[in-house]
Amino acid sequence: MNKARAKNLPVLVMAATLIAIMSGLVIYSPTLYRMFCSLTGYGGAVQRAIAPQAAATTSDTTVKVSFDANVAPDLPWDFRPEQRSVVTHLGEPTKVYYYAKNNSDRTLVARAVFNVAPFATAPYFFKIECFCFTNEKLGPGESARMPLVFYVDEEMLKDPDAEMLREITLSYTFYKQPDPSAEEVKSVRDLKTGSEQTDARLKQTGSAEFNNDALRR
Repeated sequence: MNKARAKNLPVLVMAATLIAIMSGLVIYSPTLYRMFCSLTGYGGAVQRAIAPQAAATTSDTTVKVSFDANVAPDLPWDFRPEQRSVVTHLGEPTKVYYYAKNNSDRTLVARAVFNVAPFATAPYFFKIECFCFTNEKLGPGESARMPLVFYVDEEMLKDPDAEMLREITLSYTFYKQPDPSAEEVKSVRDLKTGSEQTDARLKQTGSAEFNNDALRR
């Protein structure tokens, strides 16, 4: 092993360990995952804000937000954004949709986590938390259309690197949960019905609560 590889080995081991810990917490406990984020600075405590859903544009500055979707290898679901990207003004709530379908012949329970890149934009990205960090189920062949409303805080303009933060990627990954019992499945949120209810509520109300899981600098 050369000196460069030997020098990098501890870093690689630490990164692999961190990923393993995060994956385990994602699968088994969203509460522990949030605690982990708070203690380590990865993600951080949730911030909340109330914002009108149909607000007038609050800034002339625009950002491009791209959407990504992934599923774990053991989860036979289709999962994708309905549009790959959108250009929106800072401070302007924007609504998009994700689509998921269970391709198996049995009800499956999964949980999604998200990531915002580049990392420096995370403290300014607020969204309605509708299908993240909770167990969701889809029946055999069932599909769901999940609404997502977000806005990018104008505070980003005060960031020293603001000029380089005009393109953001929001990425979701669904992980299959350990096979639950029949009783446990009954208590899990139905992704299709729950998404339809969320969408109806968003259309009826004039404001919404947004969440942000990242620490501000």
